[in-house]
Amino acid sequence: MDEDARRRHSSSFGAAATAYAEHRPDYAHAALRWALEPAPGVRVLDLGAGTGKLTATLAEVSDDVTAVEPDPAMLAELRRTLPDVRALAGSAEAIPLPDSSVDAVVAGNAMHWFDMTVAGPEIARVLAPGGVLAGLWNVVDDRVDWVAGLAAVSGSAAIGPRDTPASWRAATAGMHLPKTGEARFGSPEQAEFPHGQRRTADSLVATLATRAGMLVMPERERTEALDRIRAYLASRTETADGEFTLPMLTCVLRVRRR
Repeated sequence: MDEDARRRHSSSFGAAATAYAEHRPDYAHAALRWALEPAPGVRVLDLGAGTGKLTATLAEVSDDVTAVEPDPAMLAELRRTLPDVRALAGSAEAIPLPDSSVDAVVAGNAMHWFDMTVAGPEIARVLAPGGVLAGLWNVVDDRVDWVAGLAAVSGSAAIGPRDTPASWRAATAGMHLPKTGEARFGSPEQAEFPHGQRRTADSLVATLATRAGMLVMPERERTEALDRIRAYLASRTETADGEFTLPMLTCVLRVRRR
């Protein structure tokens, strides 16, 4: 994806902030505990926090959470749903916090939007010595037959290169590295944690409709893609009637500040 496309995709979520908040999954608690385990303290920054899906889980495990989000609509939704959390306008490339002010920086389904050539030094600046940077991604478990079929029908706009376990590992292994300049973090660690989300066919279609690739599609193509997904779910016994659990994993990339 070129830089213009990356910016267009990363800025697409604001128009769907309410749907994003309603339909996107939370994160496995075990994944978050693993992400934060090496941190030297409890001060945590949720960077690219969106509507606060990861922030809400963080607030359950830490009393010192700050959220930073660049999109005004997403930030407004976060502030509405989590009024007790400190939430600031800013980005990975311009973090509105002092030097060495947090012990961990986490990003939920957001780190792939960061320009690490700029964001890497900025994240290292706000981290205390020995601090942790962790990216978390919720991926669908395509080792389950009907989920593999869903991925094939949906296409890469809805279920892309970071959205299944095997491709996630390859796509994120070097995500902490800048394109140019000095690497600010040590060797990466990756781990996967079982997760799931209760869905109906309609709510799963609505969830996939909030993916960046779907949001930037021309309206006709988007409608056709969602209709294909809806028809596939209606054809499967696992998803045709009532609620079901979408098999997922919360996957984590963890690195330490040098």
